[in-house]
Amino acid sequence: MKYLDEFSDPVLARRLFAEIQRITTQKWAVMEVCGGQTHAIIRNGIDQLLPNEVELIHGPGCPVCVTPLGMIDKALEIASQADVIFCSFGDMLRVPGSARDLFGVKSRGGDVRVVYSPLDAVALAEANPHKQVVFFAIGFETTAPANAMAVYLAKERGLKNFTVLVSHVLVPPAIEAIVRSPTSRVDGFLAAGHVCSVMGTWQYGPLVAKYRVPIVVTGFEPLDVLQGIRQVVIQLENGRAELENAYERVVSERGNQPAQAMVSKVFDVCDRQWRGIGEISGSGWCLSDDYREFDAEARFDVVHVDAPESDICRSGEVLQGLIKPNECAAFGQQCSPRTPLGATMVSSEGACAAYYQYRRLSGTPVGV
Repeated sequence: MKYLDEFSDPVLARRLFAEIQRITTQKWAVMEVCGGQTHAIIRNGIDQLLPNEVELIHGPGCPVCVTPLGMIDKALEIASQADVIFCSFGDMLRVPGSARDLFGVKSRGGDVRVVYSPLDAVALAEANPHKQVVFFAIGFETTAPANAMAVYLAKERGLKNFTVLVSHVLVPPAIEAIVRSPTSRVDGFLAAGHVCSVMGTWQYGPLVAKYRVPIVVTGFEPLDVLQGIRQVVIQLENGRAELENAYERVVSERGNQPAQAMVSKVFDVCDRQWRGIGEISGSGWCLSDDYREFDAEARFDVVHVDAPESDICRSGEVLQGLIKPNECAAFGQQCSPRTPLGATMVSSEGACAAYYQYRRLSGTPVGV
């Protein structure tokens, strides 16, 4: 496996660690935006092998983690209806709502199905004309083109029994919200390579110029992450703030333009609530007027469903990079993968799940 070997080479990793150690003269805090990068960091012990001066802060992580509790409750209410086939990717089924999850709905007779593509849900709608088929369309920019294509095809085929429950969020506005927060400690960012493979890097330059914060686009293998950290630290040590692409084998400046065109056809930019963070202006996609008939929130009248967050779960602070998962009193106690309080404990890319899976159950010295 080319990239499993080539980008996990321990000899090259030691060289990168040594280079980061050599160039670091003061304290820096670097945020990785993507939960896939967080898991790579914790699984490989990267944060523990960096010099003490370089702290890695875990950011918003993944769209599952930032989907608000109210949106989960909307999904549960729709999925509970007798004439509905509710389709979702598997990582949403154990995310807790106010009182249950999608597995709970399924165990009580709800027709909840795991699909591997939104086009599978379109096929189900065609095969089940007397059922309402709903697809839970969540994700960063990465999954939006396929979700948009599903809606586009449903309209082309005249399907009246297909809708999507949309909870798409956009990364650049979230980075801006974090930078502008008075509690932010972030000096530089590792941007998510899979998002940029779709959208390109062009959206990040204005953020770098406006806030004088380095952003390096990188991937998810250990050497990808280390190279991204190295480039951020070099910029910070030299007093520079630039946009750099350390993932050129996948990411270009303009991105996947046919995919962007499909997204623009089906979705409009809108404000969006982020779990634990709040509303961020212009940080989401909603169905455009031409495709509003496929809006599950409107068809099932759940627009006003909302729910308060848990008063003991501190996942919101984890998502903002204010605390590490194991600094939450509920972590590993009231909250575990079997009894999760928040999405960050059950998502495959959640920071809390990474800390639990790789046994970071208490504070661990960094740089050992």
